[in-house]
Amino acid sequence: MTPETGPGRPAPGRRRTVTTMKFGARTDPFGSRRTMIVFTLAAGVAAVGIGLVGGAFRWCLERAGELRGELLVWAHTLGPAGAIVPVSFVAACALIGRIFARITPRASGSGIQDVEAVWHEEEELPGPAVLPARFLGGVIAIGSGMVMGREGPTVHLGATIGADIGRWFRLSDYERKLLYTTVGGAGLAVAFNAPIGGALFTIEEVTRSFRVRVVLITLVTTSVAVGVSRYLVPGGAIFTVPPIATPGFVGLWPYLLFGLLTAPLGVAYNALTMGLLRHTDRMHVRATIRATLIGAIIGAVLWFDPLMVGGGESLTQLQLAGHPFALLTLLALLAVRFLLGPLSYATGAPGGLFAPLLAIGALWGAVFHDMLVAIGGPAAVALLGASPVPFALVGMVAFFTATVRAPLTGIVLIVEMTATTTLITEMFIATAGALFVAALLNAPPIYDSLRDRMLARRGSHGPVAGAKQSSR
Repeated sequence: MTPETGPGRPAPGRRRTVTTMKFGARTDPFGSRRTMIVFTLAAGVAAVGIGLVGGAFRWCLERAGELRGELLVWAHTLGPAGAIVPVSFVAACALIGRIFARITPRASGSGIQDVEAVWHEEEELPGPAVLPARFLGGVIAIGSGMVMGREGPTVHLGATIGADIGRWFRLSDYERKLLYTTVGGAGLAVAFNAPIGGALFTIEEVTRSFRVRVVLITLVTTSVAVGVSRYLVPGGAIFTVPPIATPGFVGLWPYLLFGLLTAPLGVAYNALTMGLLRHTDRMHVRATIRATLIGAIIGAVLWFDPLMVGGGESLTQLQLAGHPFALLTLLALLAVRFLLGPLSYATGAPGGLFAPLLAIGALWGAVFHDMLVAIGGPAAVALLGASPVPFALVGMVAFFTATVRAPLTGIVLIVEMTATTTLITEMFIATAGALFVAALLNAPPIYDSLRDRMLARRGSHGPVAGAKQSSR
């Protein structure tokens, strides 16, 4: 991990040495109490902005989802010819989202990899144009029904706000970059109403640092941002889950097996995502035309079954509420969303990966449960329980771990999003299995792969001058 502090006090009789810090600072900018106070104040102001902008982003996406549903109902009143309505609508929205990303390239995709690249000193701070491009492009593309989530864009929106607020406070380059890379977790906290998960995301995934200044910024920004956002969107758990009985010790081994089998699925999802991105990079079709065609495909699936597209929150809620899906239906939903998530991301429009990942994890958990019950009969029911809800819930964590490799963030996020703590032991053992096999397969986490591709496309073949690498 890259050190952030300057050299310690030299021993008597020894010459003082100068160590280059992260972001090129040669002395500790926080050696002064005044600087620390000003920086913390700037972080607090940034958090207010993140709460307002992130809350507005989430509110707009919720309204867009409602309008999309009304449009689909109206289209079905037109008979078979009404299919042209969702096809044209999503195609147009995908095109507009791609245009925003073309005008402002750093607004493309999730945005989390951009924040991580700045932390690793592989990129400089983006310009303020990222903010409107990511907000408007994200609302249009994600709100149309593309299989993408709001969390990545909200993280990037928060990071960009932090850097801009740093400019208002006339902070140094070091301080602005530190704000950019550490306040993004507040955006995730707002997106999922999960302050602990958002804070842990900054520490575990972005900075991989428990230094006091990182923890301080994270605590200030997540608490203030989530508090402010609740004036725009309601608080409370994202998903409603019925009471779940805690499995006994004997019932733990199926969750370990489940985690072990989840890892190859997560690795395959990452490989498909990167494979489609590499394929589209080599295509001679214009990016805007490609995005329009993909949007038309998503629109056609939307006409057929709305649960197969979108971020997946409605589908996940149905599963966690115990809605009875047939096994073949679960398999179809899993297969289609497994393909459409990477395909939607290949448009290059602003949109994240978290929510689609969680939806796939819940589907996979339910499929695993129902398949074992179909094979084992009453004995399997006695061991696993009759309801697939526990496996759907644990599946969200296991699949997230297999793809992102941030297990603690995944566990805390799901606990906060579901207000359910009875399955923490099962989450831990399934996550351990997923992490173990993913490490054996030696496949990189998705955001590392996305960051490498982003830098290669921008002509950055290595860290900027004076940069230092950190390892996972």
